[in-house]
Amino acid sequence: MRYSTLVSFPKDFFWGGSTSAYQVEGAWNEDGKGPSVIDMRASYPEGTTDFKVASDHYHRYKEDVKMFAEMGLKAYRFSIAWTRIIPDGDGEINQKGIEFYHSLIDELRRYDIEPIVTMYHFDLPHALQVKGGWSNRGTVDAFERYAEVLFKEYGQKVNYWLTINEQNMMILHGSALGTLDPNLENPKKELYQQNHHMLVAQAKAMTLCHQMLPEAKIGPAPNIALIYPASPKPEDVLAAANYNAIRNWLYLDMAVFGRYNNLAWAYMKEKDILPVIEEGDMDILKSAKPDFIAFNYYTSQTVEASKGDGNDEFARGGDQHLKSGEDGVYKGGNNPFLSKNAFGWEIDPVGFRSTMREIYDRYQLPLIITENGLGAFDKLEEDGSIQDDYRIDYLEKHIEQIKWAITDGVEVFGYCPWSAIDLISTHQGCSKRYGFIYVNRDEFDLKDLKRIRKKSSYWYETLIQQNGDNIGK
Repeated sequence: MRYSTLVSFPKDFFWGGSTSAYQVEGAWNEDGKGPSVIDMRASYPEGTTDFKVASDHYHRYKEDVKMFAEMGLKAYRFSIAWTRIIPDGDGEINQKGIEFYHSLIDELRRYDIEPIVTMYHFDLPHALQVKGGWSNRGTVDAFERYAEVLFKEYGQKVNYWLTINEQNMMILHGSALGTLDPNLENPKKELYQQNHHMLVAQAKAMTLCHQMLPEAKIGPAPNIALIYPASPKPEDVLAAANYNAIRNWLYLDMAVFGRYNNLAWAYMKEKDILPVIEEGDMDILKSAKPDFIAFNYYTSQTVEASKGDGNDEFARGGDQHLKSGEDGVYKGGNNPFLSKNAFGWEIDPVGFRSTMREIYDRYQLPLIITENGLGAFDKLEEDGSIQDDYRIDYLEKHIEQIKWAITDGVEVFGYCPWSAIDLISTHQGCSKRYGFIYVNRDEFDLKDLKRIRKKSSYWYETLIQQNGDNIGK
């Protein structure tokens, strides 16, 4: 639908930026922090760094927050490292970890930047993984206790909480993220049992938040990407519905309605990977009521009917870590109508609008985008500048589509692109940069870790000053 005039962004719109603890903080074993599954990874893709120093945000957060304020950020979406708060996941509380996040939140508040806290972003405590991780029902209780500690400590300072970042990606691509236990005997069945336990843990956290912090708001934070059929062929349309259910609606149907999506359930039944559901679980899941939906969006995906020949898996952009397609369910594929970035990911701003419309139509809850961005090999010029016009182009086109979605009647209250500052990418180390702020380091040479604002940060600053009124004109 086209409109003669686009609706303006709300006056209190959260223009922000995002990071995660393990990708930006560093200080992986300092001040009592315990090891996470990310810290204990046995290997990394060849030529890429680990996360031990990252962007050294732990030691430089005041400098970073000051630069966020210079950009005019209204919100900062970050994650708290579970192992910084409770080093072994369910034992003693680490006071220095508690103090660090108090200091970070206070610094944000000093500049009137709204803290938006992700409770868990891939970095499960390694001590819990040794006990079975999310396969162990005890991890549900550990997460609930961790949530209680967070709400008690920071509840008077934090109004917006995100439960679990990209739970669907941990289930679909756990090996690529480094969150999958390599010792699992039947990985797929175990993953969907873990998934069920995470859903129960999330529900308990949402209910606890409403009990302890009645004025606060909380919601899930999956990665949602609309799935296109490769053609109007009815079988391709069915395949797209299959993958939409497995990838997207399984997670949001449960978070919002407290029930398993019927197509996703049929899929798990067919594959003999149904989770064990304990007595009372469905009551717990139904009782949790999110206040909003946070979601991450980078690109759409396209699929066609399964060929059933064992060749349905498709590596997106040639990335062997991120495959889509499953025999008898759907076959992954390219979309010839979309351009691609340097890493082979398709760029689809209009799909962003379609995704927002679809989520809002299904769930009728306010939306906030908690990741969206362009990874690139940014170059530090001789004059000290970073001319990342390609990032500006990507962000501008996606922000325009938010404006279109708002005009469609979708309630969107914030946009926090990935990332506020350069950090360590999950697959491509620090060379694949997303940030508005450049961090001067290479994969294995830390250099001086100097912070330098990129051209995109000045563009974003102007956009925030104008509340996006300069977009879509």
